[in-house]
Amino acid sequence: MAKVNASFTVRGPQEFAEAFKVPRETIHRLTRYAELLALWQKRINLVAPSTLDELWSRHFADSAQLLSLAPDARLWLDLGSGAGFPGLVIGIVQAGTPHFRMHLVESNHKKCAFLAEVARATEAPVDIHPMRIEDLAESAQSLTPDVVSARALAPLPRLFELAAPFFGERTRGLFPKGREAEAEVDAAREGWTFSSRLHPSLTSRDSKIVEVTALCPRARTKGDKP
Repeated sequence: MAKVNASFTVRGPQEFAEAFKVPRETIHRLTRYAELLALWQKRINLVAPSTLDELWSRHFADSAQLLSLAPDARLWLDLGSGAGFPGLVIGIVQAGTPHFRMHLVESNHKKCAFLAEVARATEAPVDIHPMRIEDLAESAQSLTPDVVSARALAPLPRLFELAAPFFGERTRGLFPKGREAEAEVDAAREGWTFSSRLHPSLTSRDSKIVEVTALCPRARTKGDKP
């Protein structure tokens, strides 16, 4: 997948297809996703209503851009998936990629029902876990994904607590963040050791994608507070 020019604005299906070099079938699937989201939004709050008119940029392109940072990932875990961003979008874009599987974790059962309907309608290669992230960590201890992602779930220090049980030696975290991304990285270093890179978001001038590897709890010293 080619990287998108940072100045590109995705206004609809055609521009998404041009930006991310995806086939017509992917656009059909994402269009169906958009239709179902608009329908379900009338019943449950899935996204901020003000973002519906910018769905292809604010949610679809914002999610799909993560793939350029992990193009070879085949096992992906998305925490707190909500309406499916970024995990379900990535699953749809990767439909047809050999051996690709996306795991979506969401504790809200109404949102899980929405995710399941979209997954069925789009034939996306996803598994949906209707449970708390902590419960999945206990029940799926062998799940070591290539990528762990989460969008708008929690500040990085708390997000690392949730994500750490799924990190293996080669696992990469991809976490879209707003203008406070650097401050969140600094705050997380008080309790964690990790390598990180900040990538500019292609859809928001003030946002970053925090890429994290080698995530481990920092060893406590005698002077640390419990």
